[in-house]
Amino acid sequence: MSITNAVLRLASCGAVFLTLLPATASVVRAEAFRVLTQSASAAGQAAAFAAQADDPSAIHYNPAGMTQLRGLQLSLGTLLIGGQTNFTGPTGATARGDFNGTIAYPPPTNFYVTANLKDLGVTSLGDTTVGLGVTTPFGLLTRYPNDGPFSTAVTFAALPLIDVKPTVAYKLSDQLSFGLGADIYTFSNFLGEGQLELKFNAPPGGAIPAGTPLEVNGDDTAAGFNVSMLYTPLRNGEGKPLVNIGLLYRSQATLHLNGQFLANGTLVGNARSTLVLPQVFTGGIAVWPIRDREREWKLELDVDYAGWKSFRNVDVTLSSGGMLPFPQEWRNNFVVMIGTEHKWLRVERLPGWELALRAGYWRSQTPVPDRNFNPAVPDADNHTVAAGLGLLCKERGSFLGIVPCAGVGFGAMRTKGVGLDLSYQAVLYEGRTVSGNRNPTVDGFYQTVLHVGAVNLRVNF
Repeated sequence: MSITNAVLRLASCGAVFLTLLPATASVVRAEAFRVLTQSASAAGQAAAFAAQADDPSAIHYNPAGMTQLRGLQLSLGTLLIGGQTNFTGPTGATARGDFNGTIAYPPPTNFYVTANLKDLGVTSLGDTTVGLGVTTPFGLLTRYPNDGPFSTAVTFAALPLIDVKPTVAYKLSDQLSFGLGADIYTFSNFLGEGQLELKFNAPPGGAIPAGTPLEVNGDDTAAGFNVSMLYTPLRNGEGKPLVNIGLLYRSQATLHLNGQFLANGTLVGNARSTLVLPQVFTGGIAVWPIRDREREWKLELDVDYAGWKSFRNVDVTLSSGGMLPFPQEWRNNFVVMIGTEHKWLRVERLPGWELALRAGYWRSQTPVPDRNFNPAVPDADNHTVAAGLGLLCKERGSFLGIVPCAGVGFGAMRTKGVGLDLSYQAVLYEGRTVSGNRNPTVDGFYQTVLHVGAVNLRVNF
């Protein structure tokens, strides 16, 4: 197979799924509006996956890990998200926030495709693997009552931002692999308005009558990059890793948003703002105390550092010469993730199947100070507990003893395995009392709990 054909095959798979992807803004926040949940296999381990990175979601968690994947592999996943934010003000006033409904809909979706070029007959580039992903590493969807106590701060906010990730990885040796990718951030036109939206009501004392519904919106496309490494200092007799060290850097990206300022649905003027997405450093170490032909047991610790200090403001400049101030002045923060996976490679009652059980925990700091807190991002320090299940049907395996998992298709596109990953996360935010805010109506007590179910279907060719 020529390199041209291999790349065309990869691109055609990506193009099909890009046209189908609903790409709603994911709202499962690790902190602020950054999202860690990008696949069910990683979510079941509380996103402690940067050093394992052994399925197509490596494109997000550590692209260097793509060199561990054989042939052509696809993964398509989605999230079911429920939960709410409850607010109680100093006077006893209350409000409840949700995802513009009980469950976010359409559900956030991710897609990955990877191709090991050597396995596909392209040997001129050595041990090179290419991939394409579509994810939502930053996203937001929040709704509060129009007559709520802080309606002058927010009644609705949406950030349907997606990340298109063309990626390449190269295996330098049995111990060392590197990855390089682009992050093309853009807004989805497949959902709603396809732009950032912030809705709130006019406060008293302004040129616009108090209580008038206001909206600021805008969109843009921006590019960043990511570089990664996977180091394997120790393998077993069969060549499988016993220790992996993963490192990943995602660059800062700046969106110059152009949109409109509306009052009661009427155009007041054009609006411009700047949204700076932070740089992120991730490091992880995975250890397999057990890894033989029967079963595998992995333990992993990841530490994630986000440079939110660059997120200073999202002030809106109007074509009339006016300005709507939205100061932020956030802080840098850490997320610590611990995850484990126990995998049975041979299941007595299910010949040809693998079974994996997963669990994990993360602890995240909030970067948002009280003074500039906005209920659109009801962030606080949080704890997440996770559990997951993985099933992989390979050669000699079948569904219900009828449909074979391998050999389905035609030519080089015959399946070698079909997998299903499921996970559940409970995201428990610590109760937060906000005081001294620039908008006094925001001051009060916030409590947020999220429930997240994830599912990914994987197909190996």
